[in-house]
Amino acid sequence: MFTGIITAIGRVQQATIANGGLELAIAVAWPDLQMGESIAIDGACLTVSSLGDDWFGVHVVTTSLGRTSLAGYQAGRRVNLERALAAGDRLGGHLVQGHVDGIGTIVAVGEQGDAMLLDVAIPDEVAQVSIPLGSITIDGVSLTINAIPAPGVIQVSLIPFTLLHTTLGERRTGDAVQVEGDTVGKYVRQFTLAHRATLEG
Repeated sequence: MFTGIITAIGRVQQATIANGGLELAIAVAWPDLQMGESIAIDGACLTVSSLGDDWFGVHVVTTSLGRTSLAGYQAGRRVNLERALAAGDRLGGHLVQGHVDGIGTIVAVGEQGDAMLLDVAIPDEVAQVSIPLGSITIDGVSLTINAIPAPGVIQVSLIPFTLLHTTLGERRTGDAVQVEGDTVGKYVRQFTLAHRATLEG
């Protein structure tokens, strides 16, 4: 479980196709990492499978490659990182599972005062659980939906702190981003669909 509060920005050192999936080596100064630890890389929960001096490695399986944009990651790319939530930690963002629901596309980038506005076209399954002032995770970052400017499109506002401490300020129109819908919204949707099916049956 994660919160969507990014604790470091890493850099892809190496991306190699291997064993039917993708091996990623990520450079980051976390000396206390341990094998088997869960880390969200741009919002995708992955398991540490190798360790070195100031880097760690993960293996991305085929199913994860199909739901994320990780297959396109290359050496030099900066990535948002968050370690798994520990008991007693502050829940500064919202409940994030690290299960990417799909790929969104940035359709507009703008400014409002000192904030950066991103309009993101999102998959239908995410749109169904997205509401104004609700939560969404974009590339691992917990964000509040500022508005829904069009069906299937959400808008988020990035404050200066977020721009400084995540990679979202580097995103441009046409870029792909990994999105995870609000967990609570998913449960409400599923219960509602099940109840409706019962009534109709």
